[in-house]
Amino acid sequence: MWLLPSLRASLAWALLTLGLGMELNLQESFLLKALGLSGKPSPKTPIPVPSVLWRIFQKRKMLPSATRDLVDACRVEEFNVPGNIIRVLADQGHFLHKGQPQRLLCLQKFLSFNLSVLEEGERLTMAQLEIQFSHNSYHPSSQGQVFELRLYQSSQMVLQEMPQPRRKLLLEQSFAQLHKSLLFNLGEVGKDWRSQSRNLGLILEISVSTRTSSPGREELQNLCTSIDSFLDTSLWVVSLNQQQCKASRRRRRKRRRRRSSQHLPLTPSNLCRPRRLYISFREVGWENWIIAPQGYLANYCLGECPFPLTAELNSTNHAILQTMVHSLDPQGTPQPCCVPVRLSPISILYYDNSDNVVLRHYEDMVVDECGCR
Repeated sequence: MWLLPSLRASLAWALLTLGLGMELNLQESFLLKALGLSGKPSPKTPIPVPSVLWRIFQKRKMLPSATRDLVDACRVEEFNVPGNIIRVLADQGHFLHKGQPQRLLCLQKFLSFNLSVLEEGERLTMAQLEIQFSHNSYHPSSQGQVFELRLYQSSQMVLQEMPQPRRKLLLEQSFAQLHKSLLFNLGEVGKDWRSQSRNLGLILEISVSTRTSSPGREELQNLCTSIDSFLDTSLWVVSLNQQQCKASRRRRRKRRRRRSSQHLPLTPSNLCRPRRLYISFREVGWENWIIAPQGYLANYCLGECPFPLTAELNSTNHAILQTMVHSLDPQGTPQPCCVPVRLSPISILYYDNSDNVVLRHYEDMVVDECGCR
């Protein structure tokens, strides 16, 4: 019987640990949902972060916290379109022809992009196809060949062994030189995919055209060597979460008015004010899917709201009256609470649940000012 208290204590501790774990998992799922994720991502084949996306992230990161809410977070100036979310969707397609080139065709690939990762409330404002090569491809030829690039919209499901899938020509362009990156605007195609909830993909073809008669198989192979540097394709998508933008614009107007009319002095350490809190994504187990930042200075509010409240404590009229009543009836009326009254945003670069690279602007992540409410 002497083991019973020990077993009881162990069981109580196990139940407490289990309860805390379940509570933490529940809180984590709520936060991930607020961040637009269905669950904690676990990247399997993450694509490299494009240099353009790094530059946009670094530019936003370098903004002083005092001016972040003065910048229009609902517009991507680098692309000159409305938006607060940038995604680089990985191509999930496959090559249609392998081995020896056929006729003048050097490359044929089925392109597939999963636009279902966009949430219901997001408005698509940009869809740009990027075709990537490892270097600028050009080999001078006496035959004066040029490259012909054609992009089709598929009208049926495309299998790897299909010789000639049904398609509709979207664009064609000739090049004397294939550049390292080719960009094409597919905004209307992307909106059409979203409206119909049916994305059958694209078909990319690159062929050579010569001024002489049709070349033989060996000669064609030599001509096609110029595009051996083909790497991959990706779809750059910018979208706008309108509800988030409406709320952030209202907050910016209020913050501008408040900053223009207040110059807050330092307050004693026991009074309501921001306290330092650094959140490390590694410590919360998110380091494998958040690319940058590794953490950020979130801060929190702590301190007393004593009678009489002053303007230095960012007090509302209601809080001032509440402290007066509290001073007369301490047991029946609590003191006002020390809470955040001004928060600023941060941008996070991460992999989503489909291994896409995402740069997203999140409001109300850093506590800048506290007040009694």
